[in-house]
Amino acid sequence: MGGGLAWDAAPREWYHGRRLSMKIPLVSAAALFLFGCAQRPPHDSQPMPGVDLARYMGRWYEIVRYTQRFERGCRDVTADYALRPDGRVAVLNSCRKGEPPKVKTARAVGWSVDATNSRLRVCFFWPFAGDYWIVGLDPKYRWAMVGSPRKDYFWLLAREPKLDAGLEASLFEQARRLGYDPARFERP
Repeated sequence: MGGGLAWDAAPREWYHGRRLSMKIPLVSAAALFLFGCAQRPPHDSQPMPGVDLARYMGRWYEIVRYTQRFERGCRDVTADYALRPDGRVAVLNSCRKGEPPKVKTARAVGWSVDATNSRLRVCFFWPFAGDYWIVGLDPKYRWAMVGSPRKDYFWLLAREPKLDAGLEASLFEQARRLGYDPARFERP
């Protein structure tokens, strides 16, 4: 009879031990993934020395962008920014997509990460936030270049839907000097 108890306990011990040995690699992989996500790349793409957020608010039209999965098929893209009472920025991105075209929108919240107001984080869904660095800005706030420290995002925005061809060409060259690749630019 005592043998029956040992027999009953052995599979249970094996099963629990096996579950524990499977959990260790999974927990380790998750910790490495989270640690890797927490690492910040070097700040080789320098944002503007100072941005007046109140002047930056309002509607911006997307002139060119690096292709991103979430913007595939979008045209007539706009971004509307408004200061919230808590000092954060309300974001409303809109575009037309499909045939017949339907307006698609995405809401987010942004916040400055330092006193320059040129390094922001934007969160479309918690807990994930992305870098939004203003790397170029017209003194009269007529156009802006937005990128990221890894240079995996880029947008050229303007207050009007189109830019003068000469100005656009000089901004493409400025973006190239900042380390962004104009060959990757896509028009919405």
